[in-house]
Amino acid sequence: MNKAQLVEAIADRLGGRQQASEAVDVVLDAIVRAVCSGDRVSVTGFGSFEKVDRPARYARNPQTGERVRVRKTSVPRFRAGQGFKDLVSGAKKLPKNDVAVKKAPKGSLSGGTSTRKATAKKAAAKKATAKRTTAKKTTTAKTAAKRTAAKKTTTKKATAKKTAAKKSTAKKATAKKAPAKKSTAKKSPGRRTGARSTAKRATARRR
Repeated sequence: MNKAQLVEAIADRLGGRQQASEAVDVVLDAIVRAVCSGDRVSVTGFGSFEKVDRPARYARNPQTGERVRVRKTSVPRFRAGQGFKDLVSGAKKLPKNDVAVKKAPKGSLSGGTSTRKATAKKAAAKKATAKRTTAKKTTTAKTAAKRTAAKKTTTKKATAKKTAAKKSTAKKATAKKAPAKKSTAKKSPGRRTGARSTAKRATARRR
């Protein structure tokens, strides 16, 4: 059943098609405006209309299978009332000479003050949760930054110690090698003296 068929179905009860069309338009307009403003429209025995916030998420493109990011959005939601469910399931029979959904009590077509308070509480709870999450992320980032800085400092100190140790070892090795060269230089004159004495002996034999 579309809107035109709905108008035709109630035209006889409202005195004509024009009146029925206006009635349907007015009812639907009231529901849409209330839901858009964040109110919950509840009709006893029929169901309720409300606005639901959906966070940002990832979804799959059914044609390509590609992963797509979906932005944060709000969608309308309808929940059938228990009387409506019972009629559809067959637990209750549809009345022949009476309306299926009884006239709602005064004030039940909208959420009223209590619904607005509940919505405000939910919004405040969401904001508090978001603040806690942000605070946790900030604390975690600061802790990670401190650990990274500490690691860098420790690494620099260790490198500096190793460099200093290598330099001191090189200096000690150089200091040990220097006296060995001096002793070699002292021994060289002795060798020359031995060579001269050998030359004198050879000359004496020739004579």
